[in-house]
Amino acid sequence: MKKTLVAYFSASGVTRRRAEELAKAADADLYEIVPKQPYTQKDLDWRDRSSRSSRENADASARPELAGAPIDVSGYERIYLGFPIWWGIAPKPINSFIDAHDLAGKDIHVFATSGGSGVERAVRSLQQDYPALSFKGGKLVHGTIRKDIF
Repeated sequence: MKKTLVAYFSASGVTRRRAEELAKAADADLYEIVPKQPYTQKDLDWRDRSSRSSRENADASARPELAGAPIDVSGYERIYLGFPIWWGIAPKPINSFIDAHDLAGKDIHVFATSGGSGVERAVRSLQQDYPALSFKGGKLVHGTIRKDIF
């Protein structure tokens, strides 16, 4: 049996709820990706081009520092990677997480929450940024997550 990890970033709590449901349904361990500097409502204002999230999104090299120690992913074969979609792609804390962990040889399944965007562009962007990693597609999740999400 493959050991599974659900790693997620949630700015407002929506993705957290879906991640918790997925971890329970998949009998997986749960790890929250937490930025060292939490995002405020002002930081998340997508209409403000000077907001923190807007500036990070515009900078391909942005990698917000994460709080806490990295998790040892060596024992996991499958990783569910969850996040809210910002501007059609993953928020930069996801890049920080990927950069800080050796995910080579892992099956990575993306799940995302969104108020209007699909998940396909976010998955393609991650595949382009990390071509050596094995992304197995993605799902946009809204309601309660079942075990058979992927």
